[in-house]
Amino acid sequence: MIHARRNLITDVEGILVGNAEDARIATGVTVALFEPDAVASAAITGGAPAGRDQECLAPEASIESIHGLILAGGSGYGLDAATGAQAWLRERGRGVAFGRTIIPIVPQAICFDLMNGGDKEWGRFPPYRDLAYAACDRAERTFALGTAGGGFGATTADLKGGLGSSSVVTSTGHTVGALVVVNAIGSALVGDGPHFWASPWEIGAEFGGLGAPAKPSTALAWKGRPVTPATTIAIVATDAKLTKAQAKRMAIAASGGLSKGLRLAHAVWDGDTVFAASTGRREMPDTATDLIEICALASDCLARAIARGVYEATPLPFPGAAPSWRDRFGR
Repeated sequence: MIHARRNLITDVEGILVGNAEDARIATGVTVALFEPDAVASAAITGGAPAGRDQECLAPEASIESIHGLILAGGSGYGLDAATGAQAWLRERGRGVAFGRTIIPIVPQAICFDLMNGGDKEWGRFPPYRDLAYAACDRAERTFALGTAGGGFGATTADLKGGLGSSSVVTSTGHTVGALVVVNAIGSALVGDGPHFWASPWEIGAEFGGLGAPAKPSTALAWKGRPVTPATTIAIVATDAKLTKAQAKRMAIAASGGLSKGLRLAHAVWDGDTVFAASTGRREMPDTATDLIEICALASDCLARAIARGVYEATPLPFPGAAPSWRDRFGR
């Protein structure tokens, strides 16, 4: 398997990604827009999730396609982001038509980044609606990783977290990609580092090319003991034509990438959520075989994207801020 041209989720035809941040508050929003829409579902495995319009992604729900997905900081306040993306899409006539009314469908997940040192006194209303609108304006095939978008204020148990992405091409030519905000309760590193848990799935030197440690440590530590809320939220996508039920299966399988890339995931105060989307650009000649491979590689892509999000991050400029991987190991 090889990663595709950009090694980003936008290697999947029909996806654009935009980021917007507020450096004073130390938070941001990442928006994935579909051209024109996508079939999608989700797997929610954390014990304390928060999201918007996720119920419509159930295979038995009536909505057949969506227009975008949002990964945002801000915890519950960040749920305002979907309103900004809806406004942007509605102005362009994109959405589900009900008579003369158009409703864009933009499900969302959020992460908890309210204790990272930023100034959270934003006034009456939080900034996420405007950040999402700006992110939509900036949506392109190429976008920043690390301390960017929804990963701007993200942290892990021992390092600065961030926004990560990766892609791969299957044996039959389908493209699979992942996009993740790594705001994990656990760590992306094996022991004290510098090696990543995702190292067995690394392609080239996309997160340093260090390989695996000779003797992996299974020591367990987590953020803010006894506990600080945390969440790793992600999107996996493919150009293969999937049904909602198949997208659900892809989301479930890809959730395994959280455990490949982190020690630990799916905790009581995690909001771990993985969306799966299909842009439907390519048929699957052998449905069962193609779907098995797509699901497996989506899991690998998510693990790789987690490592890239941490590897590419830069620290926040606040006293006591988490160090970046490059600060600790880059030299």
